[in-house]
Amino acid sequence: MSTNPDSTETIVMSASEVREHFSEVVNRVARGEGRVIVEKHGAPAVAVVSIEDARRLRHSDDIVAGRRALVESFRAPFADIPDEELEAEIEKALAEVKADQRQARAAAESRRELAQSTGE
Repeated sequence: MSTNPDSTETIVMSASEVREHFSEVVNRVARGEGRVIVEKHGAPAVAVVSIEDARRLRHSDDIVAGRRALVESFRAPFADIPDEELEAEIEKALAEVKADQRQARAAAESRRELAQSTGE
């Protein structure tokens, strides 16, 4: 295993290399010098990461789980409505929002023009 102590790169090692150099791998990762992807039969199988990386991963997992739950809570009331009907309602709602935005922009532009013409 060749490692650069100033490197935070991810290195790839076979499972047998990791077994041979287990202490070095653990120490390198624990010192924050990088991560190790462990291959089994030439395919990535697992990774050795620092406890900080594991905590960040857990935090990310928690955020994703919370977002999925939120999406499901929004989806649940519409479970019995056919997709085509939902899509049509979404398109209708988007068209209404866009029309409202156009009206708001036109009103703001009219106010600006009026202010300019009256010298305000």
